[in-house]
Amino acid sequence: MPALAMMSRWHVLEPFRTRSFRFQWPADLCTAWALEMETLILGWYVLTESGSVVQLTLFGALLFVGTLLSPVLGTLGDRLGLRRVLAGMRISYALLATVILVLALSDQLNPSRVLVVAFLVGLIKPSDIGLRSAMVSATVPPAQLVAAMGISRTTQDSARIGGALAGAGFMASLGMASAYAAIIALYAAGVALTLRSGGKRQTAVQAASAPAAPGQLGSHGRDLLEGLQHVWRTPHLRAAMMLAALVNLCAFPLSGGLMPYIARDVFGLDQQGLGWLVASFASGALLGSLGMSAFGASLRPARAMLAACLVWYLCLLGLALPISAPVAMAVYVGAGLCQSLGMVALSIMLLRTSDVRMRGRVMGVRMLAIYTLPIGLLASGPLIAAIGFRGLVMLYVGLGLTLVAAIAFAWRNELLPGTARANALH
Repeated sequence: MPALAMMSRWHVLEPFRTRSFRFQWPADLCTAWALEMETLILGWYVLTESGSVVQLTLFGALLFVGTLLSPVLGTLGDRLGLRRVLAGMRISYALLATVILVLALSDQLNPSRVLVVAFLVGLIKPSDIGLRSAMVSATVPPAQLVAAMGISRTTQDSARIGGALAGAGFMASLGMASAYAAIIALYAAGVALTLRSGGKRQTAVQAASAPAAPGQLGSHGRDLLEGLQHVWRTPHLRAAMMLAALVNLCAFPLSGGLMPYIARDVFGLDQQGLGWLVASFASGALLGSLGMSAFGASLRPARAMLAACLVWYLCLLGLALPISAPVAMAVYVGAGLCQSLGMVALSIMLLRTSDVRMRGRVMGVRMLAIYTLPIGLLASGPLIAAIGFRGLVMLYVGLGLTLVAAIAFAWRNELLPGTARANALH
């Protein structure tokens, strides 16, 4: 086929030679677009209807309340099949979006009901990224993993650009009902494409992790415990989880959950201005993902992860300065670039150095690190009231820089040498 011949000449596109990846990538793209549109629309709705930054931070925190379930869903993915679990999760997104649409059409929508739906979505949403990454690693050949992870990440980054701008545009011009009709259609397309993904290699990996006989390897609870023990007993995996927890605590709130407040109250922007602010961060992240797809194979994962996170915090420090909205957008482009480089490098390290039969569980534990994000968001509301937004930025960035340096020092033998397992190129 001409298309496949072209992919052989462009190594970055080689993952698309795998049938499963050709279906999974658009499935993840549709789902990510719908999730980003929904998050932006509901976040702005809660802020404008309630007028409370505390309710906004509560909304953002509820979207990650299910992080504790991520290792469980990762274990289910290892046992029942990653495709089945992902498809079931995405059907749930569509059903909950339908609830919002019905409430909007019947003029019964209010911030309290949005928070209830956010809680239900938050039970499963944190696991989506981890499970999709595990499925990529289970279906593409190992030599294509770096390129595949970078390309896979573009679904999330492009969704934050297109989803933010489309969500703001739909909401501003056509209203919430029309926006949610588009969101439900995207979820439905994501489910259909997810059901077409998967393949022989994934089946082989699942067979390797399946119990040899009833009673062996125990229940799902024992599987989960094995995953946690595997991470805890592997120093570089434990360090990566600590770093993931740190950036979710005091970097992601400034890069995501607080965006509606930053747009409206710090820079005086409207809903479309919020879309441009979110799109700026996502544009940088997309550049980082494309860069990792093209050149990531030559980077030492642990070193790249640490360096990118340090620069990410330095970029966010710019928000503490008296800057204009256009300058803030430029700051967010840099922050998004570093965020993507750091998080893709972290995922590559986890998948490349984990036991094959435990990849779903390891990525589930990785998603468990997101649980610090709602903590950081909930703390930010009272902190803004006490010390102001710029004081919050200085506090979070100072804490982040200090602890990244501490992680690098504490696990220096596992993370810094070029010969360390965490820095392996293959």
